[in-house]
Amino acid sequence: MPIDTRKIYPLSEYSFVERESQPEEDNSVNTRLHRLEEQYSETGVRRSVEAIMLVTVHGFPHILVLQVANAFYKLPGGYLDPLESDSAGLITKLNEQLGVPFTTNLTQDSKFSEAKSITVHPFGGKEFRKNGDGNLWVSPPTGDWKVGDLLSTWWRPKYDNFLYPYIPAQNVYPKECKKLYHVELPPNKTFAVPVNMKLHAIPIYEFYDNASRYGPQFAGIPFILSRYDIFEHLTKGVEEQNGKE
Repeated sequence: MPIDTRKIYPLSEYSFVERESQPEEDNSVNTRLHRLEEQYSETGVRRSVEAIMLVTVHGFPHILVLQVANAFYKLPGGYLDPLESDSAGLITKLNEQLGVPFTTNLTQDSKFSEAKSITVHPFGGKEFRKNGDGNLWVSPPTGDWKVGDLLSTWWRPKYDNFLYPYIPAQNVYPKECKKLYHVELPPNKTFAVPVNMKLHAIPIYEFYDNASRYGPQFAGIPFILSRYDIFEHLTKGVEEQNGKE
């Protein structure tokens, strides 16, 4: 069976502007866990969805990751309403976090003309910045996001910080279910990044065996993406070399 191929576009094809700040819903871990307990008593298992979005830098796959207040990293996404579907809910969250807000008052002289946009971590952690061009692009209703395959499912069995890629045998009532989806990006797009966050393009190898920095969910990403031929230009060279032998 051939490996499934995913089309990934260069980071240089995307533009980035700033948008209003988006404070976290919970200002501490204890507050977040307390709210989880309240939600569970009202609606049952909390559902959340997150997006794995791929771009290339120097031909190597990178993942778009949000960093909040120069502190922790997270994938774009969030909690779903009880009756919301995974796909529709994830698109809504992506539009809320990274979609360009509709307005008719922005001009070339607005703050969008000097957006700090994105920080890129290509090979060796070297950084560079790409400025926005001052243009405001309003996304279509779907936000140009195409929700693809479900890549992994994580379960929170208790009111704590630990999630597992399975439901522990001794726990029959998990408190949260988190799903990671591959979200395909169009060839070009404008992202609007909240001013209190940074959008990083981090190479896949940075997550491998690096749970101490990014956590187990990020550390598992290289494994779940290995089902796709995201290194197409590299695997072609291997196949051609094998054909010559």
